[in-house]
Amino acid sequence: MAGRKAKLASEADGTGTDRAGTERDDRYRAPALDKGLDIIELLSAQPGGLTRAEIAKAMERRPSEVYRMLERLVARDYVTRSREGDRYALSMKLFVLAHRHPPVRRLVQRALPLMDAFAQQAGQSCHLVVPDRDAATVVAHASSPGNWEFGIRVGAHIDLLTTGSGQTLLAFQGENARADTLARWTGSGESKAYERLGPVLEGYRAAGHRIGPSQQIRGVDDITVPILSPDGHAVAVLTCAYIERLDDEQIDIQQALALLQGIAGKLSLS
Repeated sequence: MAGRKAKLASEADGTGTDRAGTERDDRYRAPALDKGLDIIELLSAQPGGLTRAEIAKAMERRPSEVYRMLERLVARDYVTRSREGDRYALSMKLFVLAHRHPPVRRLVQRALPLMDAFAQQAGQSCHLVVPDRDAATVVAHASSPGNWEFGIRVGAHIDLLTTGSGQTLLAFQGENARADTLARWTGSGESKAYERLGPVLEGYRAAGHRIGPSQQIRGVDDITVPILSPDGHAVAVLTCAYIERLDDEQIDIQQALALLQGIAGKLSLS
């Protein structure tokens, strides 16, 4: 009876539950997995990467304890090693895996019918682009119903600094994302290019979109509009590579912009 009372008392003050929880946690521990996850979480907050010694010190472990785990993470492409071989940083693999995550799939599923309707009405192709760390990735494409179009492959990685889609993503970045991008580019040519683009990006923010010549294909004008989060930051962009036809009637570039803005408004998170 006394034991029963003691058990009830421990359950009432939570000590029994805590102990049971701890016992369950201990029973299902996987030290090697924990160590690997600790490394990934540590590197996620270090845009410039860390040396093996720095990782070991931050984790309060011996360098030999993290060496094998780092080698496995490199082999599985979750972590990259610098050319000099002394620094480790997260690769793009986690970001690519995240693109398979339901939020991205839901965005694509919602966007595709609207993009197809745009392609039919405008007679132009369009594609959906999401940020991908130091680049961007095309996650959906809708083809023009006509014989002529400019298309880009789904899954293609595009540059942030030299494409209309990339520059629009940069223009509508949040402060945290912008600081992270600048930290990764510190001291590089990308950092200087970003600084030169400052007034241009401000113009895109003020206008709410970008229209301008393609920086890859002569004779094509890119129309790009952001798909915004509730705080007004770009979670993706829609781009139409507008081709002016000489042999057929078509909507003009401002009408195409209006159609794209309507789609972005429906897809933006509010």
